[in-house]
Amino acid sequence: MAVNGSREGGTAVAEDDVPEGTGGGSARDRHVPVALDRTLELLAPALSRGPAVVVDATLGMGGHAEALLSAHPELTLVGLDRDPQALRLAGERLAAHRDRLHLVHAVYDEWADVLDDLGLPAVDGALFDLGVSSLQLDEADRGFAYAQDAPLDMRMDPGAERTAADVLNTYPPGELARILRQYGEERFASKIAGAIARERAKEPFANSDRLVQLLYDTVPAASRRTGGHPAKRTFQALRIEVNAELDVLGRALPAALDSLAPGGRIVVLAYHSLEDRIVKRGLAERATSRTPVDLPVELPGHGPELRLLTRGAELAGEQERADNPRAASVRLRAAERIKESA
Repeated sequence: MAVNGSREGGTAVAEDDVPEGTGGGSARDRHVPVALDRTLELLAPALSRGPAVVVDATLGMGGHAEALLSAHPELTLVGLDRDPQALRLAGERLAAHRDRLHLVHAVYDEWADVLDDLGLPAVDGALFDLGVSSLQLDEADRGFAYAQDAPLDMRMDPGAERTAADVLNTYPPGELARILRQYGEERFASKIAGAIARERAKEPFANSDRLVQLLYDTVPAASRRTGGHPAKRTFQALRIEVNAELDVLGRALPAALDSLAPGGRIVVLAYHSLEDRIVKRGLAERATSRTPVDLPVELPGHGPELRLLTRGAELAGEQERADNPRAASVRLRAAERIKESA
């Protein structure tokens, strides 16, 4: 693995140019992949047919990627991540497989452009492990975790322009309320947005402690007792807005499905209902015939493109939830491409 491909200006980025991580320990020591055995099981039929290509759209620290490359000696893996630090750590972890590896600094809605750059017309497997990564949660100065005071950053790509502080300090109160309501499913969105507007008029927000205290003071005590930490929903909403996560997923999922070869498979791990809803709808639409129900035969080009491999969303088992707390909220869905799209 001499270089990491980059979607920024089409320039390859040498591994030495990627910023050093601030956390200690190797990626293998710091990260336990969620639903690993089930992911391997679901992808295996598509990746065991000889030389195959899989795209890990959310490489993170490379746990799923390492297991896939180890299980399939003829597999080529394309790993995408918008976080340069994650790419560096994953590159170290996957060094033994460098000859079968393409690491690309890209957001996963750039899926089609990445495959085009690599000269790959189709892939046999696709994996999305959505949401914030272990790396980002564990490093306090990234601002993703409300339990530790840190700059209000929340950028998955530190080179991106907009931070959580920018959102808090510049968005109109009505837009803030919409984000909190839509992306955080926050019942008290308007009340919180009003409190933020009043406080930022005194002094702009910079660090998380001040925001957490505001949320604690604003969310009614009864809700705090039954609804979890009062900052949880607001931090989720800000993170989704800063990184445009739902918009990116809405563009990336169709691109991934379009790229699957017949017999190819996709596995998606989602961690909250907003992500899972997009995945559920996207897979269901392509697993449903478009032939009018009153016709006795399937119209050419109107049949389903996918076969669903899971009955609804699968949850982590009790043992995995005990061993890996980050598996507690996972919702896994998978599908197989059964024909070429029209």
